[in-house]
Amino acid sequence: MRSERTPFVGGPLDGRVLPVLVGPTGKPPAVYRVPVPGDDVQPDRVYVYRLTPTGYTRLLRLPRGWSYVYDPDAGD
Repeated sequence: MRSERTPFVGGPLDGRVLPVLVGPTGKPPAVYRVPVPGDDVQPDRVYVYRLTPTGYTRLLRLPRGWSYVYDPDAGD
């Protein structure tokens, strides 16, 4: 499978650029979930990132690139 280096904005992965597997169209998944195991004090957590376009082409308004933005309300 092919991967694309995708930046993350906000949350615990802020500023990181990670390789994300892309589908046959070259678009990363719409939601990226990061499971974090808990310990004795903290329960297990899941950080949720939503895919957003980073920009658009001028003529056809097609997405120019993708980034993931932290969604604090969607955590399980």
